[in-house]
Amino acid sequence: MLYGTGAEIPELRKQLAAAQEATDNPAIIELSRRLLEAAPRDQKVWETLVRAQLDVADYNRCAATLDVWEKGAAPRPSVIEDLRGDVAAAREDYPAAEHYWRSYLAAQPKAVAALDKLANRFAAEGRWRDALDLRTRALAVNDTAPRRIDRANLYLALHEWDKALADADKANGIDPSDKTVKESLPQFELLKNFLPRIKALDSQIAKSPGTPILWLDRAHLFTLANRPNLALTDCEQARKLAPGMIRARIQAAEALQDLGRVNDAAKLSVSHDLPRDKNKHVNEEALRLLSVYDAQVLQNPNRVDPLIARVKVLRRLNQFVLALADAQAALSLDPESPDAHFQAAHVFDALGRTKEAMSHVERATELNQNDPVIWYYRGLLEAKRADFKAAIQSQTRSLGIRESYVALLERENCERRSGLVAEADADAAYRKQFPEPEE
Repeated sequence: MLYGTGAEIPELRKQLAAAQEATDNPAIIELSRRLLEAAPRDQKVWETLVRAQLDVADYNRCAATLDVWEKGAAPRPSVIEDLRGDVAAAREDYPAAEHYWRSYLAAQPKAVAALDKLANRFAAEGRWRDALDLRTRALAVNDTAPRRIDRANLYLALHEWDKALADADKANGIDPSDKTVKESLPQFELLKNFLPRIKALDSQIAKSPGTPILWLDRAHLFTLANRPNLALTDCEQARKLAPGMIRARIQAAEALQDLGRVNDAAKLSVSHDLPRDKNKHVNEEALRLLSVYDAQVLQNPNRVDPLIARVKVLRRLNQFVLALADAQAALSLDPESPDAHFQAAHVFDALGRTKEAMSHVERATELNQNDPVIWYYRGLLEAKRADFKAAIQSQTRSLGIRESYVALLERENCERRSGLVAEADADAAYRKQFPEPEE
């Protein structure tokens, strides 16, 4: 059968329609080419061919098709600019995409799809005002619930809270059954609960923009309101103002994790197992303590105690890389600090570096021989290395300073592992005199 003749055009169009119905891009591309052999001025088929090539990510052929189409078309279809913008965006050449989409909109100012694409691009780049202008233009042409939600989110990025809520309410009025509305409306309702406190912090930040703790307090409210993008922006500002603040780093990582950007959070030396409370947020008391110790570290750079205190909080947050940096900083300030060695031992143990942990806990007991907790922990590490004789001795030293349920239990376990059954039974019986510690 000879394709490309005028007699075959109706059949080819029928086949093309069927291929489009089935979303069969290879067939769409082949049939479009055949049709264009017979009808090279059919602008609709040219566009169909280009869009199919875009769908299969054949960008080189797509660009070549646009060139051939443009040379043979008279007058030149403005949609070519829109499609060139799509190709550039697919290649992640966003400046070129913006150029082409703007050219298309100059010719077709009410092209809603192009307005949406360019608005989305600007939003991705944080160009909120430009995105807002385009979204407003699109709404003037076609006011839909999803576009209202999109604009509401842009207002949130600009901290224009009342306008954002008004658009969310309008979207609900347009179509409460819309999927985007049903997913977004509860989030806007949640935000309402925090707006009085957020607005109060807005005013404080406006008066004292150089105070990082204000930005972090507002970021925490954004996190509670399930707006991690807004939280991240405030955390980044706080980090610029005070690069040494660990709380800013933790909150930024929390926001990144909430956004699914786990690798970016890891770049802040914050691990993926950042513990969350029942509401899936970092514990507020831990953040408060970090603020206290951040301030003390910054104000007293030559003191060991604030660093040690911050290590303890970081350990509770499973942030052992950051904790190790603080422990090592404390040791560089005072190599003879038993507390610094004790905290270093904990961190090295958590990182699986048992030999280094053992070295530090031994040094801690040398420097402070009257701390039952240090001896107890030394016994735990020795037991972990199956050195039960040494572990029994360490727990005995701990119990000699202060008797405790946990030290008796650990000594009993080591005694049983060593075959000292009578001694273990005696410890078990004596242990019953002590209240069992709460978990």
